[in-house]
Amino acid sequence: MFGLCGVDTPLPAMFPLPTLHFTPQQVAKVCETLEESGDIERLGRFLWSLPVNPSAMEALNKHESILRARSLVSFHTGNFRDLYHILEHHKFTKESHAKLQAMWLEAHYQEAEKLRGRPLGPVDKYRVRKKYPLPRTIWDGEQKTHCFKERTRNLLREWYLQDPYPNPTKKRELAQATGLTPTQVGNWFKNRRQRDRAAATKNRLHSQEQKRQLHRLGGPNTSHDDMTSPSDDDDDLDDIDCLSDSRSETSTPSTSTEHHDVVHAT
Repeated sequence: MFGLCGVDTPLPAMFPLPTLHFTPQQVAKVCETLEESGDIERLGRFLWSLPVNPSAMEALNKHESILRARSLVSFHTGNFRDLYHILEHHKFTKESHAKLQAMWLEAHYQEAEKLRGRPLGPVDKYRVRKKYPLPRTIWDGEQKTHCFKERTRNLLREWYLQDPYPNPTKKRELAQATGLTPTQVGNWFKNRRQRDRAAATKNRLHSQEQKRQLHRLGGPNTSHDDMTSPSDDDDDLDDIDCLSDSRSETSTPSTSTEHHDVVHAT
């Protein structure tokens, strides 16, 4: 019953509450050291040894490293309810965002897999992310479009309009500019080319069908205002495939056949 894990359950007044034998700064330092070592089991035992009297708890929870340690232990023990409570009710600095965001998403993925009884695919994970968006306490406020921040996506679009077939040097430059890996950049371009070709094929078939109908009716040609183009949802799927696809464009020799990518149904 003692310890910082599961602190939301109040203790009966008849039990004496232990006092803190370490300063909050010392506790925070131990948490940082154990987190860096990756010894989650030992970190959990240390947290459980800490007192839970209200004054000590308030002092400890002012330290981000202690809150982050509690989050780690809650995640690795499958106590997702406590994990969500910590992340939703405490503001974290940008340095902690990446790790905490990963735990938030992975916890929801695991719960969804348990509920569905099967592993999640890329589209399943996309839907989980939409259902459980990141709390404002663990992201920097920049608008995200599911997988990529809008700034990253806009940069990829600009380069795509200039050259849809970037060479390895340009991929490395883009990777450095966006924070992605060259493989992720290459996969994004490949997915975007596939969707553009799929949209072009759909438009061509639609145009041919219109011409056949008009020919039968003997009417004039019409405009192509209803032609389709890749939508924002297609961009979302580009991002999903880019981040989830383990296949690397750099894993196979680059040849002229790259201009004939196969379109995979999604």
